[in-house]
Amino acid sequence: MIPGLQAVVFDWAGTMIDFGSRAPVVALCKVFAAEGVPIEESEARADMGMAKSDHIAAILRIPRVRAAWVVAHGAEPDGATVDRLFAAIGPMMREAAAECTVLIPGAADIVAKLRAAGVKIGSCTGYTREMMADILPAAAAQGYAPDVLVCAGDTATGRPSPLMLWKNLVELGAWPASACVKVDDAPVGIAEGLGAGVWTIGIAASGNGVGLSAEALAALPEDERAARIAASRAVLEAAGAHLVIDTVADLPEALARLAIG
Repeated sequence: MIPGLQAVVFDWAGTMIDFGSRAPVVALCKVFAAEGVPIEESEARADMGMAKSDHIAAILRIPRVRAAWVVAHGAEPDGATVDRLFAAIGPMMREAAAECTVLIPGAADIVAKLRAAGVKIGSCTGYTREMMADILPAAAAQGYAPDVLVCAGDTATGRPSPLMLWKNLVELGAWPASACVKVDDAPVGIAEGLGAGVWTIGIAASGNGVGLSAEALAALPEDERAARIAASRAVLEAAGAHLVIDTVADLPEALARLAIG
């Protein structure tokens, strides 16, 4: 593997599990529908990767959603609204996440190869620890158990701040930051990596940008499939990712191209 590489920190949904990052969308749509304010999948995906409380607040700031909320509830959504929706989404998110725990092909093998080369494995997520409760054992049973997990709520602020990533590096004992890599499918995850001073690798095909299961993506006509992946790639590149790959299975080639060390 790459000389000098200290640690790779992975996102979860859309990067290592849940091809298409479907679970958060399912839960967010359910919680807003229960409030009489249905949201579109595109609205649920717009700020994917944030801590879920921040994500809910961002959705409520969307002008169409905010206006619909006022019509349905007779008042502007406020901080108490965010707190109530966040409390409601916990069980929904855990249920949805538990149904979307299949590892993305290649994930376990890539981690095994990195570990064999002495590389430390970190992870961070916009999910809370409660939301991760069913995911961790399911991922471990498939061969993936990171050395460190940092969840939403473990640091004072979440993405796009670098705090969750820095906490990973501190607990892993990995430094300098320039010898570490963040792998993520969302622009806020790329921003997190850039803020922390690490290399960033975006995931275009399996993540939030395309938002389709592996089966649904494979079923698309070739030109449409390519166009969707290209659009996702462009968003991650615009966010500042040093490299963008289709899925985690392509990581070894990307790491070789970075030539850390």
